[in-house]
Amino acid sequence: MIIIGEKINGTIPAIKEAIENRDAKLIAERAVKQEQAGADFIDVCAGTVPELEIAALKWLMEVVQDTTEVPLCIDSPNPRVIEAVFKYANKPGLINSISEEGDKCEVLLPLMEANSWEVIGLTCDNKGIPCEVQKKVDIAKIMVDKAAKFGITPDRLHIDPCVMALSTNNDSLLNFTREISEIRALYPTIHITSGLSNISFGLPARSLMNKTFMALAIQAGMDSAVMDPTNQDMMGTIFAAYALLGKDKYCRAYSKAFRQGKIGTSEK
Repeated sequence: MIIIGEKINGTIPAIKEAIENRDAKLIAERAVKQEQAGADFIDVCAGTVPELEIAALKWLMEVVQDTTEVPLCIDSPNPRVIEAVFKYANKPGLINSISEEGDKCEVLLPLMEANSWEVIGLTCDNKGIPCEVQKKVDIAKIMVDKAAKFGITPDRLHIDPCVMALSTNNDSLLNFTREISEIRALYPTIHITSGLSNISFGLPARSLMNKTFMALAIQAGMDSAVMDPTNQDMMGTIFAAYALLGKDKYCRAYSKAFRQGKIGTSEK
């Protein structure tokens, strides 16, 4: 599982305050904790007003890169902001994100030509997130085709089928698994990702629903997730799912994670 650490985001009150006060210590601590917990990328999102976003995001990138060797996931809903700060990344990482909304592909995909950057692709367009499985697959195909024009192969794309809230769509997980299956049939090497907490929106005991979704999504073929790597219960679910699905020989990774204290358990 490719873990994209989500804990440095300006929509989180503590991070918002740290950005406003330029509290590098707090940001650095969040970065280190995510690195130690096993993050493959550290998402940095300023989540602030447009006129301040470029400066704030550049500062976040500098603090995290001074603190850890984990590649960045540069995150903004505005592709022009990502374009402006892209040059400040010390090494190739992940862009969050493109879609068929506006000119995101046209602005961001050229940045990935002739390097090894990867990108999250959301299956939405100017009309929003479609409910139909085939429409999401069609959007994924369009993004893959556009990426190919810049020499970007499918294995550098993390397609997010934008799982719907189960509270509003009873077939949400079932549709998500169909989308994974159909996209993977077209592009076997492509990554499938998710901001998995969307599934539990509006429901009680959200952590239980999120963990169960994670296990079922892994079984369906999801291999990337935007999540909190310091959440030991969720990390435990990931390691357990891989072991149960025969993807962890002799449960070595599961046992190692337990010994390192990376997974949550009630056992003593």
